[in-house]
Amino acid sequence: MPGAGKSTVGIILAKNLGLGFMDTDVLIQNNRQKTLQQIMEEKDHFYLRAIEEQEILRINIKNHVIATGGSAVYSEKAMAHLKNISRIIFLKAEFEVIKNRIHNFESRGIAKAKEQSFEELFQERQVLYQRYAEITVHGDVLDQEEQALEIAKWYQGEGGEKSYSINGTKNNEEIKCISSLK
Repeated sequence: MPGAGKSTVGIILAKNLGLGFMDTDVLIQNNRQKTLQQIMEEKDHFYLRAIEEQEILRINIKNHVIATGGSAVYSEKAMAHLKNISRIIFLKAEFEVIKNRIHNFESRGIAKAKEQSFEELFQERQVLYQRYAEITVHGDVLDQEEQALEIAKWYQGEGGEKSYSINGTKNNEEIKCISSLK
Protein backbone atom coordinates (compact mmCIF):
# COMPACT_ATOMS: atom_id res chain seq x y z
CA MET A 1 0.00 0.00 0.00
CA PRO A 2 1.16 3.52 -0.59
CA GLY A 3 2.35 5.17 2.60
CA ALA A 4 3.80 2.03 4.18
CA GLY A 5 7.30 3.47 3.76
CA LYS A 6 8.74 1.16 1.12
CA SER A 7 10.72 3.83 -0.71
CA THR A 8 12.08 5.47 2.42
CA VAL A 9 12.93 2.20 4.18
CA GLY A 10 14.28 0.82 0.90
CA ILE A 11 16.66 3.74 0.41
CA ILE A 12 17.88 3.52 4.01
CA LEU A 13 18.35 -0.24 3.68
CA ALA A 14 20.20 0.04 0.37
CA LYS A 15 22.50 2.69 1.82
CA ASN A 16 23.17 0.67 4.99
CA LEU A 17 23.95 -2.51 3.03
CA GLY A 18 25.82 -0.88 0.15
CA LEU A 19 23.21 -2.06 -2.37
CA GLY A 20 21.56 -0.28 -5.27
CA PHE A 21 17.98 0.93 -5.02
CA MET A 22 15.16 0.75 -7.55
CA ASP A 23 11.61 2.07 -7.18
CA THR A 24 9.38 0.51 -9.84
CA ASP A 25 6.90 3.41 -9.68
CA VAL A 26 9.72 5.77 -10.64
CA LEU A 27 10.93 3.28 -13.28
CA ILE A 28 7.47 3.26 -14.86
CA GLN A 29 7.24 7.06 -14.82
CA ASN A 30 10.71 7.42 -16.35
CA ASN A 31 10.11 4.84 -19.07
CA ARG A 32 6.62 6.17 -19.93
CA GLN A 33 7.44 9.88 -19.40
CA LYS A 34 4.17 10.25 -17.49
CA THR A 35 3.06 10.15 -13.89
CA LEU A 36 1.22 7.08 -12.65
CA GLN A 37 -1.96 9.16 -12.43
CA GLN A 38 -1.60 10.25 -16.07
CA ILE A 39 -1.11 6.63 -17.14
CA MET A 40 -4.28 5.59 -15.32
CA GLU A 41 -6.24 8.50 -16.76
CA GLU A 42 -5.37 7.31 -20.29
CA LYS A 43 -7.39 4.14 -19.74
CA ASP A 44 -7.92 2.70 -16.26
CA HIS A 45 -6.25 1.01 -13.30
CA PHE A 46 -5.95 -2.28 -15.19
CA TYR A 47 -3.78 -0.51 -17.76
CA LEU A 48 -1.42 0.74 -15.06
CA ARG A 49 -1.25 -2.75 -13.54
CA ALA A 50 -0.38 -4.24 -16.96
CA ILE A 51 2.42 -1.70 -17.42
CA GLU A 52 3.67 -2.44 -13.91
CA GLU A 53 3.77 -6.15 -14.70
CA GLN A 54 5.73 -5.52 -17.91
CA GLU A 55 8.29 -3.35 -16.15
CA ILE A 56 8.78 -5.81 -13.27
CA LEU A 57 9.23 -8.73 -15.68
CA ARG A 58 12.06 -6.81 -17.37
CA ILE A 59 14.01 -6.32 -14.13
CA ASN A 60 17.25 -8.28 -14.24
CA ILE A 61 19.49 -6.92 -11.50
CA LYS A 62 21.39 -8.16 -8.49
CA ASN A 63 22.47 -6.49 -5.25
CA HIS A 64 19.53 -4.10 -5.16
CA VAL A 65 16.60 -3.25 -2.96
CA ILE A 66 13.53 -3.06 -5.19
CA ALA A 67 10.54 -1.08 -3.95
CA THR A 68 7.51 -2.05 -6.00
CA GLY A 69 4.15 -0.40 -6.32
CA GLY A 70 1.52 -1.83 -3.99
CA SER A 71 -0.44 -3.26 -6.91
CA ALA A 72 2.40 -5.54 -8.04
CA VAL A 73 0.70 -8.31 -6.06
CA TYR A 74 -2.13 -8.43 -8.60
CA SER A 75 0.26 -10.05 -11.09
CA GLU A 76 1.20 -13.67 -10.44
CA LYS A 77 3.87 -13.41 -13.16
CA ALA A 78 5.45 -10.32 -11.63
CA MET A 79 5.45 -11.82 -8.15
CA ALA A 80 6.92 -15.11 -9.41
CA HIS A 81 9.67 -13.12 -11.12
CA LEU A 82 10.38 -11.08 -7.99
CA LYS A 83 10.44 -14.26 -5.90
CA ASN A 84 12.90 -15.76 -8.39
CA ILE A 85 15.32 -12.82 -8.23
CA SER A 86 14.80 -11.73 -4.62
CA ARG A 87 13.20 -12.28 -1.23
CA ILE A 88 9.91 -10.50 -0.75
CA ILE A 89 9.56 -8.28 2.31
CA PHE A 90 6.29 -6.66 3.35
CA LEU A 91 6.11 -3.59 5.56
CA LYS A 92 3.20 -3.89 7.98
CA ALA A 93 1.17 -0.83 8.92
CA GLU A 94 -2.39 -0.57 10.14
CA PHE A 95 -5.02 1.10 7.97
CA GLU A 96 -5.25 4.19 10.18
CA VAL A 97 -1.47 4.71 9.99
CA ILE A 98 -1.51 4.44 6.19
CA LYS A 99 -4.55 6.72 5.94
CA ASN A 100 -2.82 9.38 8.03
CA ARG A 101 0.24 9.27 5.77
CA ILE A 102 -1.64 9.53 2.46
CA HIS A 103 -3.24 12.89 1.75
CA ASN A 104 -3.39 12.73 -2.05
CA PHE A 105 -5.33 9.47 -2.45
CA GLU A 106 -7.28 10.63 -5.51
CA SER A 107 -4.28 12.07 -7.41
CA ARG A 108 -1.42 9.79 -6.35
CA GLY A 109 -1.76 7.25 -9.16
CA ILE A 110 -2.98 4.37 -7.02
CA ALA A 111 -4.15 1.46 -9.19
CA LYS A 112 -7.74 1.08 -8.00
CA ALA A 113 -11.25 1.13 -9.40
CA LYS A 114 -12.71 4.65 -9.61
CA GLU A 115 -15.49 3.95 -7.14
CA GLN A 116 -13.27 2.00 -4.73
CA SER A 117 -12.49 3.61 -1.39
CA PHE A 118 -9.02 3.58 0.11
CA GLU A 119 -10.19 1.24 2.87
CA GLU A 120 -11.78 -1.15 0.35
CA LEU A 121 -8.52 -1.22 -1.60
CA PHE A 122 -6.60 -1.81 1.62
CA GLN A 123 -8.82 -4.79 2.53
CA GLU A 124 -8.75 -6.22 -1.00
CA ARG A 125 -4.98 -6.34 -1.09
CA GLN A 126 -4.53 -8.05 2.27
CA VAL A 127 -5.08 -11.57 0.92
CA LEU A 128 -2.63 -10.91 -1.90
CA TYR A 129 0.05 -9.45 0.35
CA GLN A 130 -0.25 -12.39 2.70
CA ARG A 131 0.02 -14.84 -0.19
CA TYR A 132 3.44 -13.58 -1.25
CA ALA A 133 4.97 -12.52 2.08
CA GLU A 134 8.28 -14.12 2.95
CA ILE A 135 9.18 -11.62 5.67
CA THR A 136 6.97 -9.11 7.47
CA VAL A 137 8.35 -6.02 9.18
CA HIS A 138 6.10 -4.01 11.48
CA GLY A 139 6.08 -0.36 10.47
CA ASP A 140 3.62 0.57 13.20
CA VAL A 141 6.01 -0.56 15.92
CA LEU A 142 9.39 0.34 14.41
CA ASP A 143 10.44 3.61 12.83
CA GLN A 144 11.97 3.62 9.34
CA GLU A 145 15.56 3.36 10.56
CA GLU A 146 14.64 0.46 12.86
CA GLN A 147 12.79 -1.31 10.05
CA ALA A 148 15.84 -1.03 7.80
CA LEU A 149 18.06 -2.27 10.65
CA GLU A 150 15.87 -5.33 11.26
CA ILE A 151 15.82 -6.20 7.56
CA ALA A 152 19.59 -5.72 7.38
CA LYS A 153 20.09 -8.06 10.36
CA TRP A 154 18.00 -10.71 8.64
CA TYR A 155 19.79 -10.12 5.33
CA GLN A 156 23.18 -10.48 6.98
CA GLY A 157 22.10 -13.59 8.87
CA GLU A 158 22.21 -11.99 12.31
CA GLY A 159 18.63 -12.73 13.25
CA GLY A 160 16.93 -9.65 14.55
CA GLU A 161 13.77 -9.12 16.56
CA LYS A 162 10.62 -11.18 16.11
CA SER A 163 9.12 -8.35 14.12
CA TYR A 164 8.93 -10.29 10.87
CA SER A 165 8.03 -13.70 9.56
CA ILE A 166 10.56 -15.68 7.55
CA ASN A 167 10.15 -18.47 4.98
CA GLY A 168 6.55 -17.75 4.12
CA THR A 169 5.22 -18.00 7.67
CA LYS A 170 2.22 -15.69 7.87
CA ASN A 171 0.38 -14.67 11.01
CA ASN A 172 -2.77 -13.19 9.40
CA GLU A 173 -1.13 -9.80 9.75
CA GLU A 174 -2.09 -6.76 7.75
CA ILE A 175 0.84 -6.48 5.38
CA LYS A 176 0.95 -3.25 3.45
CA CYS A 177 3.79 -2.92 1.06
CA ILE A 178 6.55 -4.64 -0.78
CA SER A 179 10.28 -4.30 -0.85
CA SER A 180 12.38 -7.02 -2.43
CA LEU A 181 16.03 -7.78 -1.82
CA LYS A 182 18.65 -9.28 -4.09
